Amino acid sequence: MVTNERDLILIVDDIEINRIILREILQNDYDIIEAPDGQEALDILFTADGEPAEALPTAILLDVMMPNIDGFQVLEKIKSNEVTMNIPVLFITAANSEETESRGLVAGAADYITKPFNHNVVRARVDNHISLARYSHKLEQLVFQKTAEVTRTYESTLEVLATIIEYRNLESGAHIRRTTLLTEVLVAKMMECEAFKAALMAENIPSLIKASALHDIGKIGIPDGILLKPGKLNADEFNMIKTHTTIGSHIIDSIAETLPDNDQYLKYAKDICHYHHERWDGNGYPGGLSGDDIPLAARIISIVDVYDALVSPRCYKDPYSHDVSMEIITDGRGTQFDPDIVDILPDVADIFQKIEEAHRD
Repeated sequence: MVTNERDLILIVDDIEINRIILREILQNDYDIIEAPDGQEALDILFTADGEPAEALPTAILLDVMMPNIDGFQVLEKIKSNEVTMNIPVLFITAANSEETESRGLVAGAADYITKPFNHNVVRARVDNHISLARYSHKLEQLVFQKTAEVTRTYESTLEVLATIIEYRNLESGAHIRRTTLLTEVLVAKMMECEAFKAALMAENIPSLIKASALHDIGKIGIPDGILLKPGKLNADEFNMIKTHTTIGSHIIDSIAETLPDNDQYLKYAKDICHYHHERWDGNGYPGGLSGDDIPLAARIISIVDVYDALVSPRCYKDPYSHDVSMEIITDGRGTQFDPDIVDILPDVADIFQKIEEAHRD
């Protein structure tokens, strides 16, 4: 097999002559590392805290019968870790040990090599599994690349749809840019706050920020006569406006049905669409959630969205100044908004104002 890079093979056998023979067979084409027992093999493959080592072999030739930790125990450890589980393991067995071979294959061994060693058989089996491992890796990379392309496509499509909705609402796409930038600034400052640091570290921050652009996607289902009404809405009209939260989450659900269930971007988008009009005191809509029961992403966007709405002109109002808008949000501390997030706003107020001035409609 001709390759541009030399693959690393780990040979594990407590009998030195076996390691010497296998090294002689393979060393012209592969880099070789050896372990005289199962424990040393595990020390090569894993760090002291049980994490996979940085430099892992492409394949492992593993003797079955070894003192203390035998080949089956080493194989079990290899297969129990998602990083090492796909490394092909070729068991080294004695001739006519069918029971051992069968047990090894069931346990996850890729193949076996019998003793005494046949030079051509050893080379052929190792070459085949190295080639298969390389092909599998390339296939995984291709799938990852194609998945990323699909993800970028549907994210871009959703963002375009959100921008179209803003234009329909007689606002420019600058509202999308502003809310995204404001969210990014606010989340970055929240990461410095002990009240939110641990929770945000468990989140996918880039996906959360991108999903903020979709908060009003449900407005596509609101009639123009209500959405663009210049005056105050009556009770029925306001109830119709409130449905944009559930319409938005239904739109995200319909998209998610055709995409991976674990797509974090869509999960954030649904939470934001559905819950960004909930209030800290439980008097919001559509679910009347309160406090920490409101998803964190929605609590963040609720403040960003209200701030941008206050400082921006709308068909039903003139814009408020930056200072007045900040005062209104501060007055909603602990009633409309998460008090801990409101407490962070003074630290980002100047940046908020600069973003608004740089991206005005």
